[in-house]
Amino acid sequence: MDAFFASVEQRDNPELRGKPIAVGGDSDRGVVATASYEARPWGVHSAMSMRVAKRLCPGLIVLPGRYQVYKEVSRQMHAIFHEYTDLVEPISLDEAFLDVTHNKKGIELAVDMPVR
Repeated sequence: MDAFFASVEQRDNPELRGKPIAVGGDSDRGVVATASYEARPWGVHSAMSMRVAKRLCPGLIVLPGRYQVYKEVSRQMHAIFHEYTDLVEPISLDEAFLDVTHNKKGIELAVDMPVR
């Protein structure tokens, strides 16, 4: 998932929806862990210096990470993955490979899998 941390923040705080946000350290040495889609047109992206991000996007809202929350949301997503297949290879909190060739739902084509 792209912009995972930022998406969780916008889900949990509707006032942040539609606004440019970055999750990460808010100091001169801070780094952007992720940026919302609204921040990206300004050139803000992950692994960028927060100081540079704030210069590029003056209205950027910087939030500290809530990694326990992201971990729980990730657990919920993986539970959904396992409704379709036991062949789940986690890569990180927001990434996984799924083999749905012979899935639990009997769906013939991966493109026909429902998106939640």
